[in-house]
Amino acid sequence: KSTSLWGYSNSIAALIVALCAPVLGTMADYRGNKKKFFLIFLFFGLVFSFSIISVSQGQWAACMALFIAARVAWSGANLFYDSFITDVTPEKRMDRVSSLGYAWGYAGSVVPFIAVIALIFYGGESTQKYNYYKAGFIITALWWGLFSIPMILNVKQKNFLPRPERLFRQSMARLRRNIASAGENKNIFLFLIAYFLYIDGVDTIISMAAAYGIDSGLSINTLITGILLIQILAFPFAILYGKLAERFSAKNMIFTGILVYTVITVISFFLPMIESQSDKTLIFLTLSVLVATSMGGIQALSRSLYGSLIPAERSAEFFGLYNIFGKFAAILGPFMMAATTDVTGHSRYGILSILILFIAGGAVLNKIKTGKEEL
Repeated sequence: KSTSLWGYSNSIAALIVALCAPVLGTMADYRGNKKKFFLIFLFFGLVFSFSIISVSQGQWAACMALFIAARVAWSGANLFYDSFITDVTPEKRMDRVSSLGYAWGYAGSVVPFIAVIALIFYGGESTQKYNYYKAGFIITALWWGLFSIPMILNVKQKNFLPRPERLFRQSMARLRRNIASAGENKNIFLFLIAYFLYIDGVDTIISMAAAYGIDSGLSINTLITGILLIQILAFPFAILYGKLAERFSAKNMIFTGILVYTVITVISFFLPMIESQSDKTLIFLTLSVLVATSMGGIQALSRSLYGSLIPAERSAEFFGLYNIFGKFAAILGPFMMAATTDVTGHSRYGILSILILFIAGGAVLNKIKTGKEEL
């Protein structure tokens, strides 16, 4: 039941962001707006993250409501953060800069994660540990706020459109033209469809992994170890993907990531059927390593490949579309897994349903022509 509820909660948060992203992204392209919108969503993300400590034990509905609000704010802040890539680097360095962004993000997230785990395991008796879970959200929010300061102080919007007299009306008119132009630009349109499919599978595995691990009979210690492995190893592998993209192209490295996730999905289906607890633990940790090899790379190179296909001065607008497809994808995958789990009574059939997303996404991605291929 918890796996199902967790899936539905992630879907609801993604739906809200998907509905707001295109409007906000279009409005953000005007002079001075991108940073303002980033700050607004950052502020509310921090507030809702702190607010989770107000939930008492057993109030799962209130906890999920605050989680959904925090996740919406986090996703919104990331929309504008992603769109700044066209302001901070030229196209020829996008793969490398995007990969470094994800790499350092994963490396940095290890520190608060270890701090929270230390609190939970060494902070007191079992009757007191609920308070230490709450403290974890305080640490997370403080870390998020602290390391947003360099972004706030140093990153500027260099590419923008002149501010119109009627911001909302003209933004909506641009949004309609933008959707039409994306449909007319075959490369952009195909990329968004491919991205919708394969990133759906990636996000579902990331967001549902812990719940699925619990369903499979894994211990909390094993889950924590697996998550920690992912966070640590994602750093070097994200950088590696960026370097390999310079030689083999971002598109080919995204294909590599899709293949790795296909293997992960197939193996995950058989995980609950393994009787030996030690074998099950070993396979789960192996899957965690596989996730780490491609998680940051496929996300980073998707961002940079898309950034190379769109006009720089309309980056927030087009990244609004990017987030529509990404967030609607985040609705479908967890919902598929939750619904299949409800119908079949076991989450392993839910994880298997994700396989089709990787296959279809790879097929569509194959039709995209990059600059080198067009030449």
